[in-house]
Amino acid sequence: MSKRSKEKDLKGIIPGITRVLRKFYPYIRKERFLIAGSFFALLLETGLRLLEPWPLKYVFDYILIPAHNNTTIAANTFGLSPIALLTLSALAIVVIAGVGSMAAYLSTYGMSLAVTRVLSEVRSDIFNHLQRLSLSFHQKSKSGDLIARVTADIEKMRTVTVKTALPLITNVLSLVGMLLIMFFLNWELALVAMAIFPILTLLTKNMISRIRNFAKLHRDSEGVLAATTGETIGAIQVVQVLSLQEMLHSIFSKQNQKSLDEAIESLRLSAALERIVQILMAIIIAVVLWRGSHVVLSKQLSPGELLVFMTYLKNAFEPMRKLSNQVGQIAKATGSGERVVEILDYEPNVRDLPGAKKAHPFFGTVRFENVSFSYDTDTDILKNVNFVVQAGQQVAIVGPSGSGKSTLLSLILRLYDPEAGRILIDGQDIREYTLDSLRQQISVVLQDSVLFAASVRENIAHGRIGATDKEVEAAARLANAHDFIMKLPQGYNTVLSERGGTLSGGQRQRIAIARAAIRKAPIIILDEPTTGLDNKSEHTVNAALAKLTEGRTTFVISHNLRAVENADIILYIESGSVLEQGTHRELMRLSSRYATLYRMQSIVDVDKDTLSGDNNYVLEA
Repeated sequence: MSKRSKEKDLKGIIPGITRVLRKFYPYIRKERFLIAGSFFALLLETGLRLLEPWPLKYVFDYILIPAHNNTTIAANTFGLSPIALLTLSALAIVVIAGVGSMAAYLSTYGMSLAVTRVLSEVRSDIFNHLQRLSLSFHQKSKSGDLIARVTADIEKMRTVTVKTALPLITNVLSLVGMLLIMFFLNWELALVAMAIFPILTLLTKNMISRIRNFAKLHRDSEGVLAATTGETIGAIQVVQVLSLQEMLHSIFSKQNQKSLDEAIESLRLSAALERIVQILMAIIIAVVLWRGSHVVLSKQLSPGELLVFMTYLKNAFEPMRKLSNQVGQIAKATGSGERVVEILDYEPNVRDLPGAKKAHPFFGTVRFENVSFSYDTDTDILKNVNFVVQAGQQVAIVGPSGSGKSTLLSLILRLYDPEAGRILIDGQDIREYTLDSLRQQISVVLQDSVLFAASVRENIAHGRIGATDKEVEAAARLANAHDFIMKLPQGYNTVLSERGGTLSGGQRQRIAIARAAIRKAPIIILDEPTTGLDNKSEHTVNAALAKLTEGRTTFVISHNLRAVENADIILYIESGSVLEQGTHRELMRLSSRYATLYRMQSIVDVDKDTLSGDNNYVLEA
């Protein structure tokens, strides 16, 4: 464990609770009236709980003992007969219990409602915040762990707050009230009873710190388990093809055992602390009973008052006995809360700058000026990139894998910001625009376009929120997708499986093209959109792409140089630098890297066509 973790644990759970409450205060403030009303009901419940043993005192002191000793009824009976006093005491027990139960219901329901509303809003905001965090954050994080923070951690906080924290508050208030009344009855016995608190504090301080530590470790381990499970299921085809089941099961088993060990240790410590409290309370009760009997015999306390005192002490035992478990549960919830706060406190690297304005409708002129970028400080992905693309031109970006082609296009979308230089659209630095207004004017079709588990109509309409059914169909026709969509079981209303797995690759791409088309963006980005498709699907997709990009500024990443030889500009990138740029003819005349790669691909294509007997060129990835 790091020094920082140890120092944090020594401070206990209060700093963690304070941090969580401070972050959640704006949400809590919205429910302040409901919380205030619920707290008033809680105070009423506590007050009635303190009154519970007092009817017994009057029955015991003024009716049973005098009757048992054959003495006259005590004078302090409010002028009531024994039967009247007994009846009133019995009714008081019922009234106290009934009103107390109603107050408990109102406080529990009101607080539960407030907590649920607060955490639902927190969950909504953390989901929204996660969507806006930079790609660099998501690339470093495990998706399963993030899912656990949005779901399991929020639910843990809700459950513990309602079922543990609220009862703990009630018990603490009751305990304080009982101690005050116990001091009023007999300060000597109250001091004896209070002797347990410093002893408990000394014995439990270290154990509570350890419980919290193991609870936090357990939550982190659960996040790792969720991440491993999500990663494995998300890549199940690769797992099965490579027969990785045993290896991944072994990894999961080790992580699962680690989580189990941490959970068991946390439970063991909580159980041990509970037993310590139980033994100490038994000792205190015995001591108070022994000394209290002497006080009664010396006429300093009535038998009924000793009964009230012992009832309070016994009732105080229950919340103190549960204290260890409640602290453990609150420690776990605090750990969950801190994990949520960590996400909410994380500032995205790419965000709207102060004074950012909504982008005007783009013409589509794009300029890179001395742009450099790296994911870390050790390796430059792009180095001093310069080029200009006029509105309506098509630029092809080619070069070896890992040379920085996709990163370059990610900078146009501001998925990342350059470390040096700037990118301009229509002469304006794109960092001066709001992110949403920038990205709404750029359409993207990727090699593996992601479709959502929604209807075909909804998937296309995701390209522009609020699109009409007529616009959806028009976009599908442009993408050559309308005919196959109409053959689906429910046509445009057919719900796709996750990531569109029930469609062919060509069909998925055409729906992705329709989604890009409905945006009607002046700038188009195509990142290997036909890679992996058969010849027929590639031809259909290319026809759709030609209609999509007509008259628009288009960036195309491709390994197939023959597919982009008619581009207005070709950028050859290698090791993050633009080594060559120009038209196909200009680069062929240059007879350097691009020309060499083009000739090599042509030879390979001819050989493959000869072997297959197919006159169509195949795509070289």
